Amino acid sequence: MKFSKIVCLLFLCTAFAVSTYAQQAPLLTLRDAVEIALKNNYNIKLAQNNNTIAKNNVTPGNAGILPQVSASLTTNNSKQTITQTRSDGTVNNLNGIRNSNVSYGPSLNWTIFDGFAMFANYDQLKQLNQLSDVRMRDTIQSTIANVIATYYDLINQNEQLKALQGAIAISRTQYRIANDKFTVGRASKLEVLNAQVNLNTDTAAFLTQVQQFKANKIRMNQLLVRDLQTDFSVADTIVVDQNLKLADIINSAQTQNPAILSAEINKRLADINLRQVKATRYPTLSVGTGYTWTNSKTPAGFTRTQDAHGFNYGLTASINIFDGFNQWRKERNAKLQIDNAGIDAKQTRLEVEAQINNLYVSYLSGLDLVKLGQSNVEIAKRNLEISLDKYKLGNITPLEIREAQRNYLDAQSKFFAAQYQSKQAEITLKQITNSINIQ
Repeated sequence: MKFSKIVCLLFLCTAFAVSTYAQQAPLLTLRDAVEIALKNNYNIKLAQNNNTIAKNNVTPGNAGILPQVSASLTTNNSKQTITQTRSDGTVNNLNGIRNSNVSYGPSLNWTIFDGFAMFANYDQLKQLNQLSDVRMRDTIQSTIANVIATYYDLINQNEQLKALQGAIAISRTQYRIANDKFTVGRASKLEVLNAQVNLNTDTAAFLTQVQQFKANKIRMNQLLVRDLQTDFSVADTIVVDQNLKLADIINSAQTQNPAILSAEINKRLADINLRQVKATRYPTLSVGTGYTWTNSKTPAGFTRTQDAHGFNYGLTASINIFDGFNQWRKERNAKLQIDNAGIDAKQTRLEVEAQINNLYVSYLSGLDLVKLGQSNVEIAKRNLEISLDKYKLGNITPLEIREAQRNYLDAQSKFFAAQYQSKQAEITLKQITNSINIQ
């Protein structure tokens, strides 16, 4: 009686686990996932804001090319007690004398020459804007790549779940056959217990896979910036682009890879930095002008009130004659920075090319494993079917059918893993060349 209760409980747990997984949630297509991520993802929004800031900074005024116009108002007041001794010897005492001075008006200051530094500044702002564009595109491509990779990983895990469901069904059949044999006295209780253990093991593996599948769903919802408990289902097919060519990928990366493009922009920024440093060797010329209104009240003075207004203008020139050899030091360091930027660009190209070669090997290996794995799955499935028939007839042992079942699961797992390996390599290769898509 106790044994039958355990069996019933086992069947109920297994049925609950499988039925819970099998509940069909709304389908999330890959295109929908990418569109939601592009709309909601925080990293993309931050990159877009930073890119807008960089664009806003590209102005002649920010580079120092345009004049600055300002208006000012200055007022000074005082209350004094004054004792005046005049030339004739008389003394005049004044109490609570209020003096005031008010000055206001617009002014213009304009640096008309600074050794061409202002033009170098403007070029620097343009390059920083280009660098921001590259970084924003890289963030978008990276986000899309993460969404696609996560989506296909969900497909891979979903297929693993289906395979484990099949294993549970086979283990349940094996258990039923063993129990029937035990009932009629053709098998020992040990065989029934072994079948039960196999069923428990397969159910545990299924539950573990379900947990991993749900964790990846949470990861997808996080990328899409929506409720982490949002349930959804995914497609059931992984289609790998089998037309990627190594030479085409490397050539495309030279002009499209974000890391390479950023390194080239950094080289140009290093050149601009040298121009900015050299600009301090030249004189600086600036002009200033303005119009000022002044009103003064000094009751204790010879002139009690005074109003004045008019233009003021001037020219300022300065040049660095000696700064403790800092100019020489700065120029030397700027040239070394140019050299470093060139070395970094070469190193970046080499690293990208090495990454492409490694990924391409993984891509080709995955394609080969997919072909081999598909054949192995068919063979292992046929072997399992034959073994199951023989087990029903009592021609093979439980260990042999378990081995056939394990081989079938292993073949399926390797086939799904090979599909995902090739797809993951394909996604990353396209991300490197800034050509990722959702096909």
